[in-house]
Amino acid sequence: MEPKRLRALVVDDEEYARKNLIMMLDDFCPEIEVIGEASGKEQAKALITASKPDVVFLDIRMPSGAEGFELLEEVEEKNFLVVFVTAFKDYAIRAFNASAVYYLLKPIDIDDLRVAVEKLVEANNVFGQDPENYVTYFRSLRNLSDQLLRNKPNNRIAISHTKGLKIVEDNTISHLEASGNCTTIYFNDGTRYLDTRTLKIYENILNPAKFFRIHKSHIINLNNLAEYINEDGHFAVLKNGLRIPVARNRVTDFVKMLKEG
Repeated sequence: MEPKRLRALVVDDEEYARKNLIMMLDDFCPEIEVIGEASGKEQAKALITASKPDVVFLDIRMPSGAEGFELLEEVEEKNFLVVFVTAFKDYAIRAFNASAVYYLLKPIDIDDLRVAVEKLVEANNVFGQDPENYVTYFRSLRNLSDQLLRNKPNNRIAISHTKGLKIVEDNTISHLEASGNCTTIYFNDGTRYLDTRTLKIYENILNPAKFFRIHKSHIINLNNLAEYINEDGHFAVLKNGLRIPVARNRVTDFVKMLKEG
């Protein structure tokens, strides 16, 4: 038996962009079945209600700059995944990563599309086991909307683990450690989670005023730093007594940052 294909809608006010993405999905993503397309919020809302898709590929700026988020807020049945298709760069990308949402940058790269689809398949399998996951997921999307459209500071991080998503305040994180292609996140209360994203992604997500990558395998919360030791090596000592190595090629920048406050 062939695996179930994900039923998808493509929502973009530009016809060429819609047709191009549909063609790419048809040609390179056999896991996806495109069941419809829409050029605006009201049409998309009606299609979502009628067809109940597994995933919506959504132009975030369609056409007013807010309609994409308004669609997600107004649709009644919030039980699908979203891939944002956007020309946003820099700050917005950090916001996307922090919210653990899927996104594609225009012009769309085939390799990026394949990666997004593979993650969608994994997430769909997890989310299908517990509908409550969608409640957390759409809460994360609402936080993203606040951050991008209202420029609200965001200190919340969405952690993607095997059972869904966990929303945390970044000041509750003690430190992070690379675990292969995943990241183990340690919290101040002693708990930990394994996230399916790499430490490099977290380096881009986390506020650089609060977190520093001291080693290829370690990021620390600077608020938890007790002291820096350069005897018999270089170490950051956290308030709980944990000693974490500081890589030689990061010592200069680390010490400079500590001195400058």
